[in-house]
Amino acid sequence: MIADRAYDSDPLRERLKKRGIELIVPYRSNNKHRRYEDGRKLRRYKRRWIIERTNAWFGQFRRLLVRHEHLIATYRAFFYLACFWITLRRCL
Repeated sequence: MIADRAYDSDPLRERLKKRGIELIVPYRSNNKHRRYEDGRKLRRYKRRWIIERTNAWFGQFRRLLVRHEHLIATYRAFFYLACFWITLRRCL
């Protein structure tokens, strides 16, 4: 699980570790005990903007965001159209 600095908590890290979930979070600047810091894992944190930006692009399509469609096939068709428009905008 990749999260921002607000989730920096050693008890949270330990609870997630017991459940088999790896938490990748940079430490806050005021945290003096950086027991779990690993620079290799933080590289994945730096690339999280790609997913967040893609979700924001999908958020521009209100029909996908609100989900007016009852049939999954219709919703999927609008999802593919949104992907097409996002790709077209990025290429031009």
